[in-house]
Amino acid sequence: MGCGMPGTKRILTIFGTRPEAIKLFPLVHALEADERFDSRVCVSGQHRGMLDQVLEISGVKPHHDLDLMQPDQTLDALTARLLTGLGSVMDEEQPDWVVVQGDTATAMAGALAAYYRKVPVCHVEAGLRSGNIYHPWPEEVNRKIIGDIAALHCAPTETSRGALLKENTDPGTVHVTGNTVIDALQWVTAKIGQEPQLASGLSDLETRFAGKRIIGVTTHRRENFGEGMQAIADAIRRLAARPEVAVIFPMHLNPNVRAVMDEALGDVEDVAMIEPLDYPHFARLLDIADLMLTDSGGVQEEAPALGKPVLVMRETTERPEGVEAGTAKLVGTDADVIVSEANRLLDDHDAYLAMARAHNPFGDGKSAQRICDLLCEHS
Repeated sequence: MGCGMPGTKRILTIFGTRPEAIKLFPLVHALEADERFDSRVCVSGQHRGMLDQVLEISGVKPHHDLDLMQPDQTLDALTARLLTGLGSVMDEEQPDWVVVQGDTATAMAGALAAYYRKVPVCHVEAGLRSGNIYHPWPEEVNRKIIGDIAALHCAPTETSRGALLKENTDPGTVHVTGNTVIDALQWVTAKIGQEPQLASGLSDLETRFAGKRIIGVTTHRRENFGEGMQAIADAIRRLAARPEVAVIFPMHLNPNVRAVMDEALGDVEDVAMIEPLDYPHFARLLDIADLMLTDSGGVQEEAPALGKPVLVMRETTERPEGVEAGTAKLVGTDADVIVSEANRLLDDHDAYLAMARAHNPFGDGKSAQRICDLLCEHS
């Protein structure tokens, strides 16, 4: 397929956090392998160690690394540094397209810097909406800003496409591509199959909890800090009191999470609070868990690809497709609700299978190539 204009198109892909890196490395791989494109990569370093882990496992080597994170940095200070830093990279690279993913400060500032230079923006994972600008905060507004700027919207599902059309987005610029997170999960699962040592770091826990039903937990949302985090900790403690249950809990680095969980769960024998997992080990956790408790967005997409039910500890989700398909259920941050819904899945085999076998609405593992072709068509 030829691009709309002659010559190789220079694509600048920008990301800064671990979730962005996971969802964009399949696209970077596809762009690098495609002679239609000159692929350039800029990372902001909005996450540092967790970002570097994904770069290493995926083999992506950035051309630019802004390394912008500072301790206790405010959102406005971070945004200002992102805007000027990414703008300088664009002035140097002179890209034909800028690609951003999702809803981070890096993605929003990247789109805005591109707009100031009249460079078209491709938004991967476009059209997610919760309808509440404070849940998730600040992500909901970030993605709305990107949505107003983008020239190409790669919506993961029909639901997200519909959300963009309701906002009067030009239908010719909105395409359902599936979610690249499924491409990434399939890639890393295959790599672990070839190189099991990549995910062998959980083997001690697998031995320790042999015969138990494992609940995987992730929580880090700002809107859950405080009372919500306390309630989540209470729910985990109650679930771990079941003799046949063990909890594996990769702890977010944020002290608002760690302080609460250390105090509430530090003495619970069947709760393993561990350091954040790199991507292969997180894929392994999804594989060995019976179910996931999370307030993360990505887990709502990834776990169903491996047949694992997800209980979402948030009041709203911008991924309603999972709830509608039956792969995920919103449980909020009420400890009683979290415990009762988890117990239902642990005790009711039919209820568990109904979620585990539900069709994953988020993709087929071919999203990156679709996005490549769309970048060509829209050039």
